[in-house]
Amino acid sequence: MLYRITVYLLGMFTNFFGVALIINATLGAGFWTSFFIGLSDKLGYTVGFWYGITQFIIIFVNGWLVKQAPEYRAIIPVLLESVILDFWLEIVFARIDLTTAPFLFQVGTLLAGVIIVGLGVAVYILPQFPRAPVDQLFLAVSHRFSLSLRMGQTLVAAIMASAAFVIGGPVGLGTLAGILFLGPAIQYWYTRAYPMYYRFHPQYQDETEIVY
Repeated sequence: MLYRITVYLLGMFTNFFGVALIINATLGAGFWTSFFIGLSDKLGYTVGFWYGITQFIIIFVNGWLVKQAPEYRAIIPVLLESVILDFWLEIVFARIDLTTAPFLFQVGTLLAGVIIVGLGVAVYILPQFPRAPVDQLFLAVSHRFSLSLRMGQTLVAAIMASAAFVIGGPVGLGTLAGILFLGPAIQYWYTRAYPMYYRFHPQYQDETEIVY
């Protein structure tokens, strides 16, 4: 259990480190984050606060998509991720400003953020704990409409980017990068992290020792 929890939290922190990089690249936030920033700018409170509120609603959307009861256990990752997001944005990156940085440096920061987010999501879904609703959403969409993880992620990204644009969120190059590359990044990291996760899983190692 400790192994699973460690991987779970590591994936969460990695994910939102990437999110913070994308935001601070100042070329437009990721599709979800842009939506939350737009809500924060218009209605007040932190980005993490709106992240939590929106995800609570999505819990019921996911239940409808997979034709099951809402997974109330997802409230736990909602609270964790809201706090972790505000930790990166309000504490670690609070005094970092890349608006005057060279454009190529901003682009590099943006691309690094997308890659790191993909890694974080791929890692934190491995332990099969309740997933945050925004991450469960693309899985639910993929399941409901028989799509690959990449296509499900891309579809959700396009819809949320449009919503972010409507409410005045920071839609830009970063948003486009998320739509185009985040799905493939998740798919890429997941196919590589999956065998590694079970290679080091204590229970799997114990079973291997018993067999051999």
